[in-house]
Amino acid sequence: MKLIRWGAADLEKTGVILNDTWYDTSAFGEDYNERFFKDKGLERLAAFVKANEGKLPVVPAGSRLGSPIARPSKIVCIGLNYADHAKETGAPIPPEPVIFMKSTTALVGPFDDIVIPKNSVKTDWEVELAVVIGKKASYVEEADALNYVAGYVLHNDVSEREFQIERNGTWDKGKGCDTFAPLGPFLATKDEIADVDNLRLWLTVNDKKMQDGNTSNFIFNVPFVVAYVSQFMTLLPGDVISTGTPAGVGLGFNPPVYLKDGDVVELGIEGLGSSKQQVKNYVKN
Repeated sequence: MKLIRWGAADLEKTGVILNDTWYDTSAFGEDYNERFFKDKGLERLAAFVKANEGKLPVVPAGSRLGSPIARPSKIVCIGLNYADHAKETGAPIPPEPVIFMKSTTALVGPFDDIVIPKNSVKTDWEVELAVVIGKKASYVEEADALNYVAGYVLHNDVSEREFQIERNGTWDKGKGCDTFAPLGPFLATKDEIADVDNLRLWLTVNDKKMQDGNTSNFIFNVPFVVAYVSQFMTLLPGDVISTGTPAGVGLGFNPPVYLKDGDVVELGIEGLGSSKQQVKNYVKN
């Protein structure tokens, strides 16, 4: 299945995509959140969709898409997980995964604006494959790790490089700003993706190709990452693990290139659709 959430921000309804048509599943009565995944929601939703075949209302044309999952308990990110990206940033290949956290308040829809934070001059892009956890995971074995995965989703891990690298502290300061986690357009369940370790992913800025990679170049693949993260924290249903970005980020250019007001970022992953965000300067409300 392909799951969507649609409608005004903070008022999203649920839906599914069937044969490229968006259908409203709000009559199912549950959001796509921790409880949904915990209580075998994917199985129950599939049964609901089958039972209502031909009767589900179509989502109105032009509707906004939100994040395909409701706000999770955490967004965990893996840094430097492609050798080419580590090289372009001058970092050594890590002997084990680099973990940082992204604020859940950064979460936005796949076509919402990216807002450059106040005092930012180094806002950057990162196309990434994100994993959505399907059941509580703690001290998981790598061989069993995919059994804890509900599905996959496209993520733009927007990053402020000065906040991340030049300001004292952890990477988190440059990763969790508002609008820095556009997610979607849809969550694809595991059966929709034949080989998660062989997916092309790409990103353009103002129609210029910046990133063009493949998950076959992971340093640490999805099962390893899920198992590894679960050794340090309990993963709850609906949690997101973003698996890193290939080469081509703005930081890696000489001189670096960063996002500015009016830029348009478009990105996609094979089997997971594409998203597009316009960049805007921060304006105090």
